[in-house]
Amino acid sequence: MPTLNIISWNVNGIRAVTKKGFGAFLRKYRPDILCLQEIKISESARNQTEFDFAGYQEFWHSAQRPGYSGTAFLVRDKLKVRLLDKFSWDNEGRIQVLDIGYFYLVNVYFPNANHELSRLGFKLEFNNKLLAYLKKWQEKKPVIVTGDFNVAHEEIDLARPKENEGNAGFTKEERRWMTEFLKQGWYDTFRELNPKKIQYSWWSFRSAARSRNIGWRIDYFCASDKLLNKIQKAYILDQVMGSDHAPVGIEIKV
Repeated sequence: MPTLNIISWNVNGIRAVTKKGFGAFLRKYRPDILCLQEIKISESARNQTEFDFAGYQEFWHSAQRPGYSGTAFLVRDKLKVRLLDKFSWDNEGRIQVLDIGYFYLVNVYFPNANHELSRLGFKLEFNNKLLAYLKKWQEKKPVIVTGDFNVAHEEIDLARPKENEGNAGFTKEERRWMTEFLKQGWYDTFRELNPKKIQYSWWSFRSAARSRNIGWRIDYFCASDKLLNKIQKAYILDQVMGSDHAPVGIEIKV
């Protein structure tokens, strides 16, 4: 049975990462589908910029605010997929949905609560709106949700949990939401397949955090229970540079 290799990566600016080996990354890992977050490019700027994504279909969703947020799919030309409609309330380009055939693939850049927690309320409202849609889609077919969730769920998911209690990405509210989300029919594939593995997907630019591996695991692939036994591998490419995030991925039977 063939497999799909699906990778998700918060690139922290698509123009910046294309100057930091993005093409070499595509050629080396050859994802069937690549889900990107924080592309930071407006639709008008994108039309004036040439990207060399040969062999891939491109699906872009930019934020209304220029140079901010945004998501994108790169899908191998051989794959037949359908992009679902965008959402009127998502003006920051945070959600994309692909119909893969027997499951939906949802690419999400979840809001950051911000250092002062000034967007925590916005994030929780966004999360709950999205969850309502996820439940509807799951009634039709299985769902995989991937992207930068901007939350470390458990203490194993960040290097310094005690020091970060109550900080953005490790508040009780965000962690509680993630727990409830997972109780409603989705599974954290990396943790399911690697229950005790300590590996991170994001590092602060400050204090040489990446070289010291003082990181957080905040990028996920969460799958419906019906798909869990089809996922052969869940991994983090923490040696891939170019962003403050590392790519994360799964291999799934199709």
